[in-house]
Amino acid sequence: MTVLTAEETRLDGLTLRWHAVCHVDELEVAWGEAALVEGEQVALFKVSATEVYAAAQRDPATGSCVMARGILGSKGWRRTIASPLHKQVYDLATGECYTDPGLSLPVFPVRIEDGVVSIGLPAVSAVEAAA
Repeated sequence: MTVLTAEETRLDGLTLRWHAVCHVDELEVAWGEAALVEGEQVALFKVSATEVYAAAQRDPATGSCVMARGILGSKGWRRTIASPLHKQVYDLATGECYTDPGLSLPVFPVRIEDGVVSIGLPAVSAVEAAA
């Protein structure tokens, strides 16, 4: 895969750096895949031909990196992922945990352009990185 130049955008007051991860055709519908992006373990979920979600690979309840093996589902029209370990159910758009309000799953914005799936990760400044 050709790695594209990361570009930055602002979303809700946060600077995001976009990273090309894979081609959308490399993902299977209803199946999770793990990727390492800038040192961050990310789980990608293709729920339809044009709909992909990204979340942290680390399970908030256990700390294990297993979320790509979770069970995709829905709560009404909301897409969800259930942890493969203890079955906590998370909203893939917001990260909210429906089964344990004390937990939340970090989620990342996704865009698909020219068949390439990119995710937006928070940009870290040189000052923050040195700290």
